[in-house]
Amino acid sequence: MSFTVAILGRPNVGKSTLFNRLVGRQLALVDDLPGVTRDRREGQGHIADLAFRLIDTAGLEEAPPETLAGRIQAQTERSLDLADVVLLVIDAREGVTPGDRHFARWLRRTGKPVILVANKAESRSAQEGLGEAHGLGFGEPVAISARHGEGLGELYERLLPFAQEEEAPPEGQSEKPLQLAIVGRPNVGKSTLVNRLIGEDRVLTGPEPGITRDAIAVDWAWGGRRVRLVDTAGMRRRAHVEARLERLSVADTRRAVRFAETVILVSDALQPFERQDLTIANLVAEEGRAIVLAANKWDLVSDPKATFAKLRERIEESLPQLRGVALVPVSGLTGYGVDALMKAVFAADAVWNRRVPTGALNRWLSAIQEHHPPPLVSGRRLRLRYITQVNTRPPSFALFASQPGELPESYRRYLVNALREDLALPGTPIRLMLRKGENPYAREPR
Repeated sequence: MSFTVAILGRPNVGKSTLFNRLVGRQLALVDDLPGVTRDRREGQGHIADLAFRLIDTAGLEEAPPETLAGRIQAQTERSLDLADVVLLVIDAREGVTPGDRHFARWLRRTGKPVILVANKAESRSAQEGLGEAHGLGFGEPVAISARHGEGLGELYERLLPFAQEEEAPPEGQSEKPLQLAIVGRPNVGKSTLVNRLIGEDRVLTGPEPGITRDAIAVDWAWGGRRVRLVDTAGMRRRAHVEARLERLSVADTRRAVRFAETVILVSDALQPFERQDLTIANLVAEEGRAIVLAANKWDLVSDPKATFAKLRERIEESLPQLRGVALVPVSGLTGYGVDALMKAVFAADAVWNRRVPTGALNRWLSAIQEHHPPPLVSGRRLRLRYITQVNTRPPSFALFASQPGELPESYRRYLVNALREDLALPGTPIRLMLRKGENPYAREPR
């Protein structure tokens, strides 16, 4: 069964808490501060056996269209267009406010089916508010407590008539989508780039820094390949992050990186690869994700050739663990370079998933030792006996040595760089684990 439900209401009535309750996990940021949610967030909601697409929205507020609040309101209105049914959430403890009445009139004019949900109804003080709710003209309110999970049985009964039989997915759509996260410092143009990639104004943009707070996932396709694209909040230096809400946003971004397969790190081409850019790149590498670097705002660069050379030199010096990583000049504003960016994304994903045959690995190991032998330990040469790939995503290798604990870190880095260059693994994190033991595939003596 599949239909779309949008959650609407004033700020701070518990919309995001209800969203998290229905999707079954902490997807949306929740805080006592009003107006935490800005972009619309989507998830797969369910109550018992009833499944539906769920959209969380920002609080309904009247504002001029050119302001940030006005742009947020436009996002909410687009969510309404996508919905089959609306959950209008009010705070039962506060009762019906003039704002509730105003937006109830607005919803009635749209002609969308509306279910009135009275949240925070777990206490006796909510009874008066429940009585007032009948006056909004949407019939009997559903009394719930999103925080405690109470009242969902009645909500199930009210949503059930909107359920339809789920259609079979189109042919060629069964492949799992690529999980792609877009990260970077605040105000480098991540959301503008996301909107350019998907071809619509899906996420909020504007001159104000820090507009994006939640990690917003968008299902999309490029060249016939399904992609789950995640726009994230900007990450400032940890010492500059003081407000609790910003800490929650940064934690959400880190979570998006952990669940991603490939990450696009967006930097400002006019302020190329500052210290925080390198910190974020190191975070992605430590998490073992495939990575592509995007130099945004390329339409403002006066000397593209010199700027690109400077960027490449900076990357090679500061990110040796990602040697050969793709660097793509782009402009989210004009669309320059977005096709090249997505080609680099899928190329990085292919490298991240690459498996090298064991025979090729051991021929490589033999040639490496002949060209640059391991160091002496207590007058004896370390023996590197055997190597095999134990995993992909990222490429991970086990190296069997006579005394693995004595192998210097410098020689280990040499091996990793040689693996990357000789076996076509550019720009991806590589894991090399040292093991003690004999060749496990060697024949046992008879």
